[in-house]
Amino acid sequence: MPVSRRTVLARTVAGSATLAAVALPGATEMFGATATATPATEAYRIGLGISDLTGPAAECGMMGYSQLEQTTAGIHLRPRARAFVIEASGRRIVYVVAENGMIFQSVHRGVMRVLARRFGDLYTERNVMLTSTHSHATCGGSSHDYAYNLSILGFQQQVYDAEVNGIVEAIEAAHADLGPATLALGRAELHNASVNRSRIAFDRNPESDRRYFPDAIDPAVTALSIVKGGKRVGAITWYATHNTSMSNSNRLISSDNKGYASFAHEQIDHGIRYLDGAPDFIAAFAQTNAGDMSPNLNLRPTSGPTEDEFENTRIIGERQYEASKDALASARSMAGPVDALLCYIDLADIAVDGRFTPDGRSGHTAPAAAGVALIAGSVEDGPGLPGLPIPEGVRNPFLEAIGDPTAPAPAWLADAQAPKAIVAPLGLLPPAPWVPNVVPIQIMRIGELYLAGGGGEFTIVAGLRIRRAVAAALGVDQEQVLMQGYANAYHEYVTTPEEYDAQQYEGGSTLFGRYTLPAYLQEFTRLATAFAARATIDRGPAPRDISNMQPNFVPAPGPDATPPGRAFGDVLSQPAAAYRRGERAAVEFVSAHPKHNPRRNATFLEVQRRTASGGWTRVANEGEWAVRYHWSKRAAAESVAGFTWDIPGEVESGRYRFVHFADALGTDATLRPFTGISDEFEIG
Repeated sequence: MPVSRRTVLARTVAGSATLAAVALPGATEMFGATATATPATEAYRIGLGISDLTGPAAECGMMGYSQLEQTTAGIHLRPRARAFVIEASGRRIVYVVAENGMIFQSVHRGVMRVLARRFGDLYTERNVMLTSTHSHATCGGSSHDYAYNLSILGFQQQVYDAEVNGIVEAIEAAHADLGPATLALGRAELHNASVNRSRIAFDRNPESDRRYFPDAIDPAVTALSIVKGGKRVGAITWYATHNTSMSNSNRLISSDNKGYASFAHEQIDHGIRYLDGAPDFIAAFAQTNAGDMSPNLNLRPTSGPTEDEFENTRIIGERQYEASKDALASARSMAGPVDALLCYIDLADIAVDGRFTPDGRSGHTAPAAAGVALIAGSVEDGPGLPGLPIPEGVRNPFLEAIGDPTAPAPAWLADAQAPKAIVAPLGLLPPAPWVPNVVPIQIMRIGELYLAGGGGEFTIVAGLRIRRAVAAALGVDQEQVLMQGYANAYHEYVTTPEEYDAQQYEGGSTLFGRYTLPAYLQEFTRLATAFAARATIDRGPAPRDISNMQPNFVPAPGPDATPPGRAFGDVLSQPAAAYRRGERAAVEFVSAHPKHNPRRNATFLEVQRRTASGGWTRVANEGEWAVRYHWSKRAAAESVAGFTWDIPGEVESGRYRFVHFADALGTDATLRPFTGISDEFEIG
């Protein structure tokens, strides 16, 4: 099982058509706003919402590093979806930041279908942008693309449902929260939360590009402040760094460094408790062009600035949070309309005009193919899988059913993908393309800010060139445009042609060949030109739907069992009688398989303190930074839930206890909730 961090065994529908587009119903006037800002009196109505995306905390393959053995075994920091509905002059846009691995087209389609049922044509693919923070520590299996389910062993309905429902719930909450608001835009720079992990490729770019990034990183921090009734109620912060502080040996679900940034801003700064109902402040930390930006500052997995992955997650997240506060502190009031425009393009078959290529010659994209460098993996963020084909003695039932991805590439594809050495012709594999080739591109305007949304991991120079092209077509300053990667779909990397020629990891993962970025430049220019002219544009070729071709080779857990003489919720290991602040308290319970109830928007554990009246109040819970949930199996059907709590320095003195919640599946197929309560312990 090969492929690397992002196991991209992809087969793309060998497509046709460079990019088509079809007018969406009622879009003539709604599409595309003019580049000029409206007066500062522009009134906004804004709503914010949040929901839980957490998938099963046990025996589910994790998305990102493509390691068969990396399956979930607990929770550290619960991933969430944060949604923002913004309305101006009767037009609305929806912007979502999901703390997952990717926004796959399956999830995008699923969300759009639910929104259509609930809201009609109010929220559509045109005015909704779904983005991912690209954590590599969340559940996989929500994709309908075989490449991304390879190490997961197939499509996982529970994960898909958690992501679709969580995103929809966040949007519904934002819709219900709509009210008068103002926007402000701030900027800052952050120089110690990313490093260029592919400097050899970066240095191949012309000096005019490299001069824009003198340290070979994109330090730009852009923050959007949302104020209601004179009080800041939300913020969106964009910054380019991979969400990969947690390594491929980690098995705890985590929203990683960007998740910690949100947690710090929401809970530490504003006192938000996620189980207390709708929060009065929401902070999203979004990606931009993070393709070659690593948070592992020492250019090794789990290294930088420390050698501890949890501490690195906290530090890199905290640095983003502090930079966000700096940007927000200098934010200036912003006006202008909101609008969006989207179309689909076929990345496997786009004829590119020489105006968009480095040498002025025309070019052409090609069906997807994985290069040797992709299989090798990113040394800085995690190694690839142990080679293709699968090593002798290692079985993958998914591959046995679907087929070997390492079929020889035809000569014409090798020529079209040169200088890439092809390992797997992903775009030509049966039974259906293993990655999408028809993908959306989108432009979204929020006042004076424009987002160019694409479903790839764009390097900083690739993102820069798209920003330049979009800004030129819109007639605005380049700094008003952000490259919004990881948006609405996922198809691996986008490098510049110069970077592609180096065939580093990112180049080997640029699936559609050397002219992928020039194709994006051409099509974004076309889209932005229509947007600026308020013109209609064809929707383009239809994205495929292979939801009825989704195998799954992960058996569902059977009925739960307890050790002899034990009951569900019994304490196997009690906490100590007393702890000091700064120490770690621990407990273990007889539990049940978390797949039987993933407890989304709930918790498996509360830390409770005895009140003066003799009752108990929650002071911490699983899913927050200080609490870790470790699941393990003692026998075939016997689960153990272990929890630790890093006692904060500011915690009150008093009596405390752990309370565990779960649901056991009986032999009669009935789920029965249970609660376990530990002995009390003292914190002095």
